[in-house]
Amino acid sequence: MGRPLLRYLCCSPRIINGSIYRTGSMLYCTAVANITGAKSSDEFIDLCSNGNLKEAFQRFRTEIWSDPPLFSHLLQGCILLQSLSLGVQLHSLVITSGCSADRFISNHLLNLYSKCGKLQAAMALFNVMPRKNVMSSNILIGGFIQNGDLENACKVFEEMPERNLATWNAMVTGFTHFEFNEEGLDLFSQMHKMGFSPDEFTLGSVLRGCAGLRVLNTGQQIHGYATKSGFECNLVVGSSLAHMYMKCGNMQDGERVFKGMPVHNVVACNTLIAGRAQNGCSEGALNHFNLMRMAGFRPDKVTFVSVISSCSELATLGQGQQVHAVAIKAGADSALSVLSSLVSMYSRCGCIIDSVRAFLECEEADVVLWSSMIAAFGFHGQGQEAIQLFEQMENVGLEPNDVTFLSLLYACSHSGLKEKGTEFFELMVNKYKVKPRLEHYTCMVDLLGRFGCLEEAEALIRSMPIKPDGIIWNTLLSACKIHKNTDMARRIAEDVLKLEPQDSAPYVLLSNIHASAKSWGDVSNVRKAMRERQVKKEPGVSWLEVKNQVHQFCMGDQSHPKWMEIDGYLKELILEMKERGYLPDTSSVLHDMEVEEKEYSLAHHSEKLAIAFALLRTPAGAPIRVMKNLRVCNDCHVAIKFICEITAREIIVRDASRFHHFKDGKCSCRDYW
Repeated sequence: MGRPLLRYLCCSPRIINGSIYRTGSMLYCTAVANITGAKSSDEFIDLCSNGNLKEAFQRFRTEIWSDPPLFSHLLQGCILLQSLSLGVQLHSLVITSGCSADRFISNHLLNLYSKCGKLQAAMALFNVMPRKNVMSSNILIGGFIQNGDLENACKVFEEMPERNLATWNAMVTGFTHFEFNEEGLDLFSQMHKMGFSPDEFTLGSVLRGCAGLRVLNTGQQIHGYATKSGFECNLVVGSSLAHMYMKCGNMQDGERVFKGMPVHNVVACNTLIAGRAQNGCSEGALNHFNLMRMAGFRPDKVTFVSVISSCSELATLGQGQQVHAVAIKAGADSALSVLSSLVSMYSRCGCIIDSVRAFLECEEADVVLWSSMIAAFGFHGQGQEAIQLFEQMENVGLEPNDVTFLSLLYACSHSGLKEKGTEFFELMVNKYKVKPRLEHYTCMVDLLGRFGCLEEAEALIRSMPIKPDGIIWNTLLSACKIHKNTDMARRIAEDVLKLEPQDSAPYVLLSNIHASAKSWGDVSNVRKAMRERQVKKEPGVSWLEVKNQVHQFCMGDQSHPKWMEIDGYLKELILEMKERGYLPDTSSVLHDMEVEEKEYSLAHHSEKLAIAFALLRTPAGAPIRVMKNLRVCNDCHVAIKFICEITAREIIVRDASRFHHFKDGKCSCRDYW
């Protein structure tokens, strides 16, 4: 068969087995079938698809040179294998064959360079392509977005004479992926006005944008459109809808969308698990994880991040260890995101050694993993270790981000390292050009306030370029309580109550400050204001895990089935503590009552009840881990020192701000919390 006929076959539509074979400028499949036979063509394509590029080239070299469009399959194989070096060699052969003007082959080359991150080479090829089409521009846009270069993606998009749905989808997805959600929604609006009908991928991206902005009304409008267009039951759209509702805090509608989906997959299950975890339903997240596995779905790294985070939130070490074992079996334990979650989970369960072990399992940690480990040290009051790790991170050439510095400042705050904390704040701003967020300023106020520099902390709040919120004022108010500065506390409380009149924290802190000064009239006035405004104080709760079951205790709560046994054991323990010199700190009782009533109240604080139960129900010598939602009071802190010495147990308590490791009559915080 001669060349003229080959050109005719390549440029004309042909029907083979009832199908029309077009490839753009050349119709090469028909030509291959006539020259080498369909069987040879299929064998060549199979070799390329399976990555056997060298064998394909050697066995079919003659056919390739007689029909250069076969280079397309070799280039697709290079993309599959991410083999840039072989792709460059093929590019040279394409030029030698005289086929470089073929748009179809040029697009494959463009795709190769884009997928391999060689955007300069892709741009150079794009600029010299004599016959570009919409696909050429779409490939280049996809390459820029894949490599995080939205600016150049927008430039190509703006210069396109013609766009199709894939073009708009790529740009909307790019904006929402990098959390430029407002821009993504604006582009979606433009697309709709220009007459393009969104598909499931467009709707999925724009719903993620609504989730990022927490714009429930807009998300509901998109939901209405999806329903009318018949996309509501689509897996992509259904998962994105559920994610949007849950991200906006509407768990009920999110779960309804999930349950209404005709089929589920791993992505849909991940959406529900993450939604429950993010909305404080950690137990529900763990329950669905178990159901997902029972249904035969194989969890991936996204699943494990959410589930491990749920174990973190609940501080259920036993369940966390089980999930870790499942992650190892699934081969997901080496993923950086999973390792970061494990570091955090073990830390929040009081196992800092296991956090270090998980961190060391990764040979090439990223900035997220380093930051997680720094945060873990800080949470356990190991400020010096956090600083040493930060210095190691700098030495290996990793650039810290805003989260790294937040973790570092927190570590300095809870270790009393005022000078180092101030130094790191300046380093963050001056060397690394990280713009401080409100959370960074809050850490600095906490650092100064704990150290007793109350005026300096207040001056920082009033001078910072960001509007203060209730949290930062409450942080200063808490420092006023620690240092018994009643005058400043009254003034600060007025500011914070103007910002958040329904927040119980400033009322409670101010009441506690007045109670410490025995100003019972002022205490009464604060509590009266709370009643009038219907503000309720968060009750103190402590919990622990024993044999994979979580036991919860509130102050004076007698509902636990082992209450009589716990109460009796506590009485014996307190008698022995008193013989060793323990004196109940009745100033910690913030009510005007008789001394005996105060001592009874102190003896039945939630953490004491939890520790007594653990001593009765766990093996001798085993460490005890108790979690509490509020700050440990002074009396409990002193009492637990006596208890750990009497019982020869290590007692680990996590309160609202940090971990306390009690051992041999001492606490790791060195009474600085």
